Amino acid sequence: MNKVTCDIAVSLDGFAAGPDQSLEYPIGVHAGVHAGDLLHRWMFERPEENAEVIEAITEAGAYIMGRNMFSHGRGSWDLDWTGWWGENPPYHAPVFVLTHHPREPVTMKGGTTFFFVTDGIEAALARAREAAGDRTVSIAGGAQTVNQYLAAGLLDELRLHISPVLLGTGERLFEGVGDLDLTPLSSATTDLVTHVTYRVGR
Repeated sequence: MNKVTCDIAVSLDGFAAGPDQSLEYPIGVHAGVHAGDLLHRWMFERPEENAEVIEAITEAGAYIMGRNMFSHGRGSWDLDWTGWWGENPPYHAPVFVLTHHPREPVTMKGGTTFFFVTDGIEAALARAREAAGDRTVSIAGGAQTVNQYLAAGLLDELRLHISPVLLGTGERLFEGVGDLDLTPLSSATTDLVTHVTYRVGR
């Protein structure tokens, strides 16, 4: 059976997004700065230094994400919206988007197709497992989606990418997940990020 993993960038105080998320600031704002810039500096400013980690993030055979990670909107779909990533998203695999509003699949360049799942996290995982074959399934985010999979005991491996910033508020990882048994498997540190991998149990 596929391993189910999650890679997620968080602040030192455990937030995966700042407050005031919007079309202009999809990961929120902190002190007038895009929170995404603060949390992901290591990825964009030092890609060579973090090449092995970035490769692991993008090697999954299928992905699952919440609607807020795919779109800024709520309610009925804006059918012109095809994600934050342009014509060639970085996934290059099927992506299953959790939503309450049905939508036909959206096929992009590079092998990414977004499928919209309205019947919950377990149904999305079943579809992602089938699509991934013998490869990994990745829970791509955001924090609320990751928390749902943690609470349901459906995540095998959690890879935290911890930036040395304090957001103070926003969307926090580990809210409502119950008791977890997190066994450290590996860690690596630079001045911009600490990567820690945990095996998740209960």
